[in-house]
Amino acid sequence: MPTATPEGHSPEAPSGPQEPTLDEQIAAYQREYGDLDPQVEKVVSALGRLNRRMNVAYGRQLADLGISNAEWEVLKTLVLAGAPYRLGPGELAKRLGLTPAAMTHRIDRMAGEGLVTRDRDENNRVRVIVELTDEGRTKWLEAMRMATDFEEELLQDLEPGERGVLGELLIRVLRRVERAQPDAGGRLTDLD
Repeated sequence: MPTATPEGHSPEAPSGPQEPTLDEQIAAYQREYGDLDPQVEKVVSALGRLNRRMNVAYGRQLADLGISNAEWEVLKTLVLAGAPYRLGPGELAKRLGLTPAAMTHRIDRMAGEGLVTRDRDENNRVRVIVELTDEGRTKWLEAMRMATDFEEELLQDLEPGERGVLGELLIRVLRRVERAQPDAGGRLTDLD
């Protein structure tokens, strides 16, 4: 455990203003907007903070592997397509919600790093196929191992039954958002 400095700050504490606690944030929101439901705001704010912190943790893990989040998205999409882990650039762009230009840029970079190959389809020389390489699959597997370890630690305070209930509750919320915002699965802007 870090020791406190005379000023009462731990040596590892980030400098600058600290984020308010959820209770402080909700109290400020209620002060400024009286119609706020504090239970709803607590859930939504906690989910937002959790998502942001998880994204930072995943980003650090990917950086340790020498890949970006944008590259991870392509690797994941190819794996989800199933063996032999191949898709056309247009299909990749569609599944990732990217423009063709952004997808081309990403594929160029990843092919240069040996994570994917890009070849002409033997049956249709006009069509290009992007395929996961052994190196790309190795990076994907290592990222999954690191994420699994992180996620197990993240949920360690929940009993198996609680994990199941939480998962079901979050899926119910997700389904409602997906029905209300069916076009929100893609990106608002390209990540590259």
